[in-house]
Amino acid sequence: MKVVKSLTLAAPVAAMMALPVLAADIKVGSAGGVTGPIAELVAAIVKGRSLAAENVNANGGLLGGDTLKLVVADSACDPKAAVDAGNKLVNVEQVVAIIGPSCSGATNGLVSSVSIPAGVVVLSDSATAPSISELEDNDTVFRASASDAYQGAAIAKLVHQAGLEKVAMTYSNDDYNAGIAAVFEKEFTGLGGTITGNQAHEPNKASYRSELATLAKGGPEGLALFAYYGSSGITIIKNSLENGLFGKFYAADGMFDKSVIEQIGADNLRDRIWITQAASDTDDASYRAFAAAYRATGGDPDAPYAAHGYDVTFLMALAIERAGAADRSKISAALRAVASPPGEVVRPGEWAKAKRLIAAGKDVNYEGAAGVNDFDENGDVTGLFSLNVVDADGNWSRTMLK
Repeated sequence: MKVVKSLTLAAPVAAMMALPVLAADIKVGSAGGVTGPIAELVAAIVKGRSLAAENVNANGGLLGGDTLKLVVADSACDPKAAVDAGNKLVNVEQVVAIIGPSCSGATNGLVSSVSIPAGVVVLSDSATAPSISELEDNDTVFRASASDAYQGAAIAKLVHQAGLEKVAMTYSNDDYNAGIAAVFEKEFTGLGGTITGNQAHEPNKASYRSELATLAKGGPEGLALFAYYGSSGITIIKNSLENGLFGKFYAADGMFDKSVIEQIGADNLRDRIWITQAASDTDDASYRAFAAAYRATGGDPDAPYAAHGYDVTFLMALAIERAGAADRSKISAALRAVASPPGEVVRPGEWAKAKRLIAAGKDVNYEGAAGVNDFDENGDVTGLFSLNVVDADGNWSRTMLK
């Protein structure tokens, strides 16, 4: 009887040992302004993130075949909404890390209140405020887009080279727009220019006529406008043109969207508006690989920060693979290891190659669609910028800034 009982117990144990290990989902938070003032722009970024995750999952997945699952949370381009999104991702969904958020104010809110205290790494694709560089973050906050310390200087140089000596400026009262405005003011006056008026404005007002009338005093030759197109930027340009207050506008990438042309009119904007935005080297092999895959989904690979959205997702997957586990505490060091030399170059779409190299104990160096990601001590990267104007066909036309 004892022998029979022993065999009966041993059979299910042996069967359990023979069962294959089932693949699991490894959750990474995907925070972004899905709603809010730049929802159309964020849709292209999210498409880039999703494409990278699909590339990973179709070519071996993470670690032992686990699935990279992006858990979307709407930060709404708002600090309070971002804190709620962060709490959901970190404390409820238990994500290993977070990509995004999209906007600088949302990023500052989420990381300060949620991710830094929890020790969770955040890698943003489009949060560019200089203030992010100054965070005491224990090396948990990174970004794949250049700080507006670079873009603000680029706009100031652009205005100066256009021969304008006096400009007024207005900025939306949020982290991103206030940060780039401060850089622009410092750089433009350093080049010998004069700021005739400088006002912060609140977003989502029905009219800015009174503010613009005040800014138009003092003989400015143009308006430096730092705002999101969907919250105040389009209204400010309309008010300016309708009332003959300003005829030249210089802006950053928060104003870059097709809706600006659609709502104001190409003829009203041609030779009147100049917008900078983060850009990629379109001749680079990494960008070309991304662009072909992104275009196949029906998307425009030149959409603002779409390439950055791909890069942050691919980089985070590489960091998890390099760490060897979905372990929050290992992501920061692993992210730095896969983003910079030394190591064999890995480009967008080359997940199977990267996985093979990491398994063999070799270093990898991801060179992304948006450029290299050699993080400095603040988790920042350098970047390229383009200049966008309205062409003869009524579309945005781009040239690279040097």
